[in-house]
Amino acid sequence: MDKIRFKQAQTLLKEAGQSKKSTEKLKKPHEGTIDSVAYAEIINNIIETEEFIYSSRPSHKLLPEDAEEFCNKLIGIRNKIDDILAEFGVLEKENVEEEVKRLSEKFVVLTSKGNFKKILTRWGVEPLRIVVAGVPLEAEDMRILNPKIPETALEPIKKKISHVKNDINRKMEQFDVEQVLVVVENDKSGEILAKRAEDLYGAKIMTRDSLKDTDILEFRRALEG
Repeated sequence: MDKIRFKQAQTLLKEAGQSKKSTEKLKKPHEGTIDSVAYAEIINNIIETEEFIYSSRPSHKLLPEDAEEFCNKLIGIRNKIDDILAEFGVLEKENVEEEVKRLSEKFVVLTSKGNFKKILTRWGVEPLRIVVAGVPLEAEDMRILNPKIPETALEPIKKKISHVKNDINRKMEQFDVEQVLVVVENDKSGEILAKRAEDLYGAKIMTRDSLKDTDILEFRRALEG
């Protein structure tokens, strides 16, 4: 059974490497070195996606959450395939970071944690365009996060919120942009920050279960959308 599944995965891998886009031209392969680790990951990840076939029987329809996970796995597989093909000159490897930097120039990017800023910077966003909130955009939202918070604790939070809003407005003016992009994880604080930013700034929202595990190409699509 394992041998059959392995053969199926190899067939899928071969088909995935054959572009069906008429606008994308594949070049003749030149000499290169196979990344055996990446290849093994591709095979294993393809086999893992079979679980969605079994779990979605008999209709094979996926609910939004499962659909996102399934597609993210396929995107990861495709990216690794593209890396291997690029090594052999079949595809030209994109400078995705430069593209992200260009696309992000129309935004001030708002996020909730300092380590998220590091991820965004690694993806290509200019650090000065990023605002780390660390607090909700309205003091009353703190009661949703912590219903027992005393009134006295809200005063310093209100000052922090004022600083965050001033920072957003200053950067929007500095970079002459009108759009805010919120990049957060699917947790309560991220949800609250995103909703308020949408209300206050008409912000565009990108949420993921784990930004650490999110692919740069997913972020580029969020910037393009």
